[in-house]
Amino acid sequence: MPRRMRWGLGALLIAALVPVGCDVVPRNRLVETRQTAAALREEVLTAEAERDSLAAQYDSAVAMAEQERAARLAAAQERDALMANVEMTERHAAKLQAGLDIANRRLENLSGERGELQGKYINLLRDVGGGDSPLSSSATARFEELASRYPDFDFDPLTGISKFGPHVLFESGKAELNPGAVPLLREFAEIMSSPEAKDLNILIVGHTDDERIAGGATREKHPTNWHLSTNRANEVATTLSAAGLAESRMGVAGYSKYQPVVRNRDDSNRAMNRRVEIYVLAPEVKVAGAMFPTRL
Repeated sequence: MPRRMRWGLGALLIAALVPVGCDVVPRNRLVETRQTAAALREEVLTAEAERDSLAAQYDSAVAMAEQERAARLAAAQERDALMANVEMTERHAAKLQAGLDIANRRLENLSGERGELQGKYINLLRDVGGGDSPLSSSATARFEELASRYPDFDFDPLTGISKFGPHVLFESGKAELNPGAVPLLREFAEIMSSPEAKDLNILIVGHTDDERIAGGATREKHPTNWHLSTNRANEVATTLSAAGLAESRMGVAGYSKYQPVVRNRDDSNRAMNRRVEIYVLAPEVKVAGAMFPTRL
């Protein structure tokens, strides 16, 4: 082939190939652009989903914060109401305590007056009886023999007064008889029911120390020492009655803490003041409630 023809064919081939090469390059770029755009759309969708999730979490947190704020406000209002109620209750309690203190002082004054009156009554009984024991010699001897067998039982042969110490009858703060006291009281009733003493009367008197009644269960039974002293005297009277001593021959009294035999300065002295005394009275000396005739 001639040289000139070869150059012509080459030129034609180049001319044919040039448009094809220029078209291939933009198509590759278009595909890459479309892929990039698709990836960007995915990222945008993912970002929007994350944004929506965060927005929902934010709204939930705001709602919870509002609920917490409302709960705190309600709690603060309830606390203020409770504090106001506590202050009002404390003021009311203070008024009640002041009234209770006044009532207790009044009770102490009345108790003292009552003790003084009962003391005068006992002295009157002693004066009427002449101060001498109304018991016969044989009854006195029997009581002395009884006292010799019970160390905590004291009998005065000159006055006929019997004293039961703190351990023979009752435990501290109680008005229930010790089991060992029942035989002693039965023998006492037996002597008082004997022919030489059957016409005599007795007055049973309970005493306490100066300690306040302690313990809720004890206070329910004996709110004050007045109750404790009279309850002890009543217990002795009912036991003597069960042993056969006529109730019409008995009287009971309670002096609380107001007739101590020694000063309440220690436990030993207080024990001596916790006692029950029985006064034997002559026939002409009537016990409480029978000193004056009753008109029917």
